[in-house]
Amino acid sequence: MHIDWNSLGKVAMISITIAVSIVIIFSLGVLALSHHDTNTDHNGHATLALTGAILCFTTCATVVLYSIYLIIPQLHH
Repeated sequence: MHIDWNSLGKVAMISITIAVSIVIIFSLGVLALSHHDTNTDHNGHATLALTGAILCFTTCATVVLYSIYLIIPQLHH
């Protein structure tokens, strides 16, 4: 049995990078949502914060759904 350590290392680094990126993006979405909730002025900052939060959460959901699509082989036949 031969293990390609180089490929295994690449897969591990990409997995770790994507996992950390998703956590950071989700955290930014929560931060933007909290700014939206605490922002009481109506000069456009609350709307920008809500838009940013929605964008972050949509990005996280898209990455998770694409990962599930890649893992389950019945979905891409």
